[in-house]
Amino acid sequence: MTLREVLHAHVPNLTAQSTFRDAIDKMDVYQFPALIIVNEDRSPIAVITEGDVSRAAQEQGSLLRLSELPALQFASKEPKTAGPDMEISDALHMMQSQGLKVLPVVDDSLFIGMVLRVDLMQAMLMDAVEPA
Repeated sequence: MTLREVLHAHVPNLTAQSTFRDAIDKMDVYQFPALIIVNEDRSPIAVITEGDVSRAAQEQGSLLRLSELPALQFASKEPKTAGPDMEISDALHMMQSQGLKVLPVVDDSLFIGMVLRVDLMQAMLMDAVEPA
């Protein structure tokens, strides 16, 4: 099974101009724990997670101070990515070994979706053949 078969294709994304508030709003509306920040060519340039948002809020002590700052300021730059034809077991191994919870999927450097570590675990369990 490949990432193409399990990826979330309708994940909202942000741009370099998106604010911290934009990130929180989209995470809330779409109930997704991470967002990809893309450039004008739709290539991933960063990932911002709920953890990044929480850490920033804790460090600043106020969400209001952060709301209009660029989300990119708090995101992990140059995220690891994978192609849509990568096997889910290889992707899970890569994510676990590098401590990743989310993995952007790109096709010819174009962002096409994202997988969560838990998605891959679930897909592997569902794909497993149970003994008779």
